[in-house]
Amino acid sequence: MAKVTWLPDAVTRPRHVAVGEFDGVHLGHREVIRGADTVLTFEPHPRAVVAPNAAPKLLTGLDVKAELVGRLGVRELVVIPFDGAFAAQSPQGFIDDVLVGALGADRVSVGENFRFGHKAAGDVELLRAQPAFETRVATMVEVDGEIVSSTHIRGLVVAGEVDVAARFLGHPFELRGIVQHGDKRGRTLGYPTANLVPDDAHVCPGHGVYACRAGIRDGDGWRWLAAATSIGVRPTFVTGRGVLVEAFLLDFDGDLYDRELRLEFVARLRGEKRFDSAATLVEQMDRDVEQARSLVAARV
Repeated sequence: MAKVTWLPDAVTRPRHVAVGEFDGVHLGHREVIRGADTVLTFEPHPRAVVAPNAAPKLLTGLDVKAELVGRLGVRELVVIPFDGAFAAQSPQGFIDDVLVGALGADRVSVGENFRFGHKAAGDVELLRAQPAFETRVATMVEVDGEIVSSTHIRGLVVAGEVDVAARFLGHPFELRGIVQHGDKRGRTLGYPTANLVPDDAHVCPGHGVYACRAGIRDGDGWRWLAAATSIGVRPTFVTGRGVLVEAFLLDFDGDLYDRELRLEFVARLRGEKRFDSAATLVEQMDRDVEQARSLVAARV
């Protein structure tokens, strides 16, 4: 995992800095980050400050972002606390005060569509004109003839196309959280589940049943198992609990309450549906579990 440093605490040193929001750390982001030892990002997402009504739900939180960029060999993730004052900073002020003054950048990498500074007035040509550092501009990456973007990936995840999203991300889409107490309905059906409550600030796959690779926090590492995961409102039962993420972990017997769980989404098995009885639901769950086992077996 890359070391996370908030901008006021960053030490000035010669750096190769990759700059961007990098939500999802997808294949396009990897091309921007390639060769950098530092990633500079923003928290919260800039649109949450400058256009709150248009702010996107996120693919990755800051902790996951740090882990993903660390896998790329990045030493440090520097985070700018993005607020109204920072949004009002001029493009040249960002260059002088942050890239050069605070970080000491001698090389800067950005994507070809990168914009920065007040009203997004700064662009790659302004960066290229700076004598203090070399500027590397990464071109857009395409997969299956489509440009890789966080916006497109969010749409794929919401549509339940998690396998396609993984091709654009370069890694599985995942949810993380602390296992919550539920109403224990799954236990009565023979399928006890670990329940996560989706965070409204983050993208959640569309309603349905998914094959997942589930990780249980085990000391400093993770224990991996296959899981069949349901996302939705459980239409067979009247619960009034809103959207739930319920993961049945195959070949696991133990207490998961209050433990950290991560779910890597491999494939969507089916949509959410209402069953006429608990018995017919269980029959379908039997099939879901075996299909999940088959799809995830090679990954655990």
